[in-house]
Amino acid sequence: MPAEAPASDTFRQDLVDEGVAIRTEDLTKTYEMGAEKVQALRNVDLNIRRGEYVAIMGPSGSGKSTLMNLIGCLDTPTSGKYWLAGRLVSDLDDDDLAYIRNKEIGFVFQTFNLLPRATSLHNVELPLIYNGTPAEERIAKAKRALESVDLGERMHHKPNELSGGQRQRVAIARALVNSPAIVLADEPTGNLDSQTGEEIMHLFARLHEQGNTIILVTHENDIAKHAHRVIKIRDGRVESDERSQYHPLADVSGQPSA
Repeated sequence: MPAEAPASDTFRQDLVDEGVAIRTEDLTKTYEMGAEKVQALRNVDLNIRRGEYVAIMGPSGSGKSTLMNLIGCLDTPTSGKYWLAGRLVSDLDDDDLAYIRNKEIGFVFQTFNLLPRATSLHNVELPLIYNGTPAEERIAKAKRALESVDLGERMHHKPNELSGGQRQRVAIARALVNSPAIVLADEPTGNLDSQTGEEIMHLFARLHEQGNTIILVTHENDIAKHAHRVIKIRDGRVESDERSQYHPLADVSGQPSA
């Protein structure tokens, strides 16, 4: 049975009306390491609009992975607030977060995270299986998602029958199949050669042009330059938040200006 929508959500229609996909206020995360407390994220304020293409950068230990986990509803903040698509998700429990993750976020991981014995089609179906979508509908949606990443002819192939770039395309199709509020990509080209990585980044650019909100988490400048906005994290804080020099005409929605 599909999960029911959490009844305890606090909802802000004004954020939806303004086109805000993500809003954080004073977002803080502290880990307890024995007797020591480590503040991984410190009072982060972010506003990401629907349709933006954003890269989050930072060195190891900067807090970018912690921020990714919070944005992706994989973890909860110690303090502060986080609204995703108008819902206050920072106070939700694990079950409600799982519902939000499945409905609102499409994940693309460096390691693809595909089931090795399943076809491309079945791998892309998985989020729809988890939320109880009927078989005929989910197969149709999975086929459309694979066609959107130019893998319509590979939908019955298993991962070991695909190249690295094709496996990542399957992972991207899986991320898109639920029409999520955001696509969150963690080092999406990390396991690919440079040419294949560029092909994947061109695919992200095309998906962004089609209206998808994309957030890349990366430590590579060559990958971040594809985004229209670059947020740099250092010591748990936002060090800078700037439009990419490669996209000087991007407006606040992340779309190129005429």
